[in-house]
Amino acid sequence: MHSISQLEKQQVGLRLPKYLVEEIDAFTKQFSINRTDVIIEAISSYISEQKAHMFYSNFDSASKELKSSLDATDTTSMKSLDAIINELEN
Repeated sequence: MHSISQLEKQQVGLRLPKYLVEEIDAFTKQFSINRTDVIIEAISSYISEQKAHMFYSNFDSASKELKSSLDATDTTSMKSLDAIINELEN
């Protein structure tokens, strides 16, 4: 969650292609919202999507690295998950 000071709005200069401004304006008229809210939501969505993409990309890389490491390791000497949990509990 964001603090009150983080929610304070700051004016930012922005240049957009005319066609995009026209699309935004048509959207704002259709849904009775203002241009700022549309742009804020679009930027927030984009950033969230990029963070998710980075997370899953890193997760995928880590999974492949783990699989590669496990494939190269003698797994016969590895303990079962139940044995590890039992060891940690005791």
